[in-house]
Amino acid sequence: MNSYLKATSVALMLCAWAVSLPSGAQTDAGAAADLQQVVVGATRTAQPLDRTGSSISVITADGLDQRQIVAVTDVLAQIPGLTVSRNGGQGQSTSLYIRGAEPGESLVLIDGIRINDPSAPDGSAVLGDLLSNNIARIEVLRGPQSTLYGSDAIGGVVNILTQRGGPSPFAARVQAQGGSFDSYEFNAAANGTNGALEYGGAINYYDTGGISAADERNGNHEPDGYLNLGATANLRLHMGEILSVDLRGFYLRSRTEIDGYPPPSYTFQDDPEFGQNYLRAGYAGLNASLFDGHLSQRIAVVASAAERRFFGLFDPVTFAFTPAENFYASGNATRLEYQGVLEAGSANELSFGAERELTTLSTDSLPDPANAPIRGRDHVTGYYGEWQSTLARVLTLTGGVRYDDDNEFGSHTTVKLAAAWQLFDGGTILRANYGGGFKAPTLYQLFSPYSNPSTALKAETSDGFEAGADQLLLDRRLRASLTYFHRHEQNEIDFNDCFAGSDPNCALRPFGYYYNVGRLRVSGYEAELAAKLGHALNAWVNYTNMQPIDTTTGLQLARRPHISANVGLTWTPRAGRSLGASLGYVGARFDDAANTIPLGRTATVNLDASYALSAHLQLFARVENVFDDLAEPVFGYGAIPRGYFGGLRLTL
Repeated sequence: MNSYLKATSVALMLCAWAVSLPSGAQTDAGAAADLQQVVVGATRTAQPLDRTGSSISVITADGLDQRQIVAVTDVLAQIPGLTVSRNGGQGQSTSLYIRGAEPGESLVLIDGIRINDPSAPDGSAVLGDLLSNNIARIEVLRGPQSTLYGSDAIGGVVNILTQRGGPSPFAARVQAQGGSFDSYEFNAAANGTNGALEYGGAINYYDTGGISAADERNGNHEPDGYLNLGATANLRLHMGEILSVDLRGFYLRSRTEIDGYPPPSYTFQDDPEFGQNYLRAGYAGLNASLFDGHLSQRIAVVASAAERRFFGLFDPVTFAFTPAENFYASGNATRLEYQGVLEAGSANELSFGAERELTTLSTDSLPDPANAPIRGRDHVTGYYGEWQSTLARVLTLTGGVRYDDDNEFGSHTTVKLAAAWQLFDGGTILRANYGGGFKAPTLYQLFSPYSNPSTALKAETSDGFEAGADQLLLDRRLRASLTYFHRHEQNEIDFNDCFAGSDPNCALRPFGYYYNVGRLRVSGYEAELAAKLGHALNAWVNYTNMQPIDTTTGLQLARRPHISANVGLTWTPRAGRSLGASLGYVGARFDDAANTIPLGRTATVNLDASYALSAHLQLFARVENVFDDLAEPVFGYGAIPRGYFGGLRLTL
């Protein structure tokens, strides 16, 4: 029996087990919950999930611990509607597709700080370097969300919140693990509440010898290592009953060995190139709670600086690589935010705010003096308002509007409408949501040598809606959800490589240029089942059936599968002890927009276990890719083979 059939057999057994036993609800692997849980991503205020009308998945700290997650994208890949594409092993370039949206069309936040890189050609987030470090919860909001979040939120929003505060003045955790591919990790974190101060912080170090980024089965045997150092800080100081101050910080530094196209063959293969990434970000905010909490206000300054550098130059004289720098890119963002929340009674809430952001770009290819450095900057100002009202305690209606004024592409208005109707004492939720989205052209698309020579780029725009239902059964121990979604996008920015044809713009841009051409349609449905199987057993299943179509060509969007599914089962007989199994299935798809390079389906099975040695010390271990599925995640790149890992976790 081949690895795919073995993995499929495991999936069928888990599905059968999940459906046949008494069940209960959960939002992530190993964390039981119901629709009453509070989320903040949908309205940027704390709201019960059953009132948002939106599709939101929540991953808790317990879920991350139980799954022993190292890279955040590994758990995002288990969420319905999400696809993760990584060019080889840990630390390599990683893309996230939320409901078929391009990687740069989804927003990623850490404690309110945007980590989308202004210097990246598509403005996508720094996901390959994002490791699990002192995370309290992750909320994934699917569908267009530009009304509250502005540009970059066509596909959705990933909102990551780190640990802060707690019931005691001091709590700490130290974790160390290691395993296959010469991998090891060390993490130390602390949090607590001491008088008027709530705090949390952590430092994380990860090192792996890695695998060859270029597929080893094509004769590439040089492993590409990866090193990551990250830190987070999250503080709140209460200055009386009215005012409080928030200070937050995020830092990462990484080094990744990569593969390329060295001479003389110029085919994708092993070579000694490497890259270094840096990200520094901070948040300073002042909060005011007035009129017995009925009016809350927040003003904050948020700043981030991202930098990417690549090293490795081929010397035609010595016919060898030198470690000289060949490219750098840096992007900075400074953002001023104001938000107010007015509670007009217990059933009505008005959120309103204004934001102004400056982004800058600096990039250059070295050491060729003919390549002039690229510089660019842009200002955008946005204003938004959203009203939420609950009628007769069962029907919640939400409406919002946003206006953005961008120095480069002009103005844009988006709206949002949502409804959630609770039936049968909250056991059934009917929900619907309509939202607009837009993405401004990136600084690289506007100011690089590949900018459009004749026409100003327009913003990418989208309109999307969803309708769904959540049903709680068996004394709320089982939750079933079904959601239909549809999104239409226009003015998609594409790249004309100028290799063929008689386009007059190619005389000015012989190596290609960006232009508005694309129109696409993404529709499908997501089905979820989460169950609490008796006292100690939890199970979850999700299935996504999606049609991501480029309506200009009629072809399927690259790297987005028609079918994907995830199954998980966790047994926790007592605190500190667990056994778990999961399967992630990604269906066949194409690596390119022309649909000429197929990518095979993948089925990855993981096992995990933990055992409490004492009240404060826990031993854990896992096996990843149990059946050694080596289907290429991206054409020419290798998949991470079977790996064994283990470690210790100390809590104080």
